[in-house]
Amino acid sequence: MGIFDRDLWSEVFNTLTKNMLRTFLTTLGVIFAIVILIGLLGATNGMKNGFDQIFAGTATNSMFLWTQRTSMPYKGFERGRSIDLSLDDVELIKSQVPEVNTISPRIQLGNFRGTVTVLRAGKTSGSSVYGDFPTIDLMSKKKIVEGRFINQNDIEQARKVCVIGIDAYKLLFEKGEDPIGESIKINGIYFTVVGTFKRNDNINFEGENTVFVPFTTFQTAFNSGDEVGWMAILVDDDKSVAVAEKKIKDLLKRKYNVHPDDARAFGSFDFSKIFEGINAFTLVLSGFSFFVGIFTLLAGVIAVSNILLITVKERTNEIGIRRALGATPKVIRRQIIMESIVLTFFAGLIGFIISIGILHGLDVAFGQTEDAPFTNPTVSMLQVIVSFVLMVGLSILIGLIPANRAVKIKPIDALREE
Repeated sequence: MGIFDRDLWSEVFNTLTKNMLRTFLTTLGVIFAIVILIGLLGATNGMKNGFDQIFAGTATNSMFLWTQRTSMPYKGFERGRSIDLSLDDVELIKSQVPEVNTISPRIQLGNFRGTVTVLRAGKTSGSSVYGDFPTIDLMSKKKIVEGRFINQNDIEQARKVCVIGIDAYKLLFEKGEDPIGESIKINGIYFTVVGTFKRNDNINFEGENTVFVPFTTFQTAFNSGDEVGWMAILVDDDKSVAVAEKKIKDLLKRKYNVHPDDARAFGSFDFSKIFEGINAFTLVLSGFSFFVGIFTLLAGVIAVSNILLITVKERTNEIGIRRALGATPKVIRRQIIMESIVLTFFAGLIGFIISIGILHGLDVAFGQTEDAPFTNPTVSMLQVIVSFVLMVGLSILIGLIPANRAVKIKPIDALREE
């Protein structure tokens, strides 16, 4: 009698349906275990997707670099000296640090904010004003609502154009008014609006009450020369941001006569560390979820084994008759193991359907907005396959206990059973 034998499956079906209430109660443990396992894995994936959505549009292999005051005297210079970056530093870093892919030098009007006024309406907004290159969009993507972002032609021709954030638009224009082609005045200088934007993610460095102008236009309009406020730096995908960061700082320390051990002269922020930390957190959480789910599944499968031990005892007379009629221990063992597999598999299938329904409900309830921290909580096909293979494997191992108990029953003793 092989595994695909009709009589085998008929006997398995008859045995499991003989006491439906007990069969159902037996499967509850496995159903609950699969719901926990798939639910936890799905929730972890949903959290990871939420993090990915929060950081969408932000380059994971990027960093910011700026200057501070020196903290150590060096080569006749006193501590507390300030350092000013320039465009020459951009070219120097590009030529000396091979890990660097793109550098976008930036400058800001004043220390913090500049005042923007609309020429015709007299409205004002306290907006941050940045001089930027188009490459800044590679580090922090802007979602354009109307028009466009700064382009290379704007840089080369030093056009007096600007891109404004949605909050700045609300302060400067009437609702529904088209800002494209309109003029605004920044510190007495007119700029033409060529685009409006809103944040593309929840990591929003500049805010939406912001105005971007071409870097070269900023230089001439506000007389900033070759001054650079700070740099947004994109590192090659296969290179380490930390390595590039150290090389850049060492290079600038040599140029500006800063002590090699001075850790405060140049400030930086490495975004890759944030993403590495998040990935490590979600990986540990996935492992913990799988660990908890597996032990819960093991408890459910053990319950199946205990019930099968009871059924073996109840079927002692039946097993004795089958043994007397020539059934081999292999046949008896195979039937008991198949009963364990069938119980576990169908219970797992029901648990999987329930858990998918729960995850879908969570997604509908909490994951349908752009800033949702819990998005698309699904499980991968690999996770499903591994879970089911593990579940069936455990059912086989646990099923061996009642199966071995059954084959140890001697026919003559079984036939004497009342």
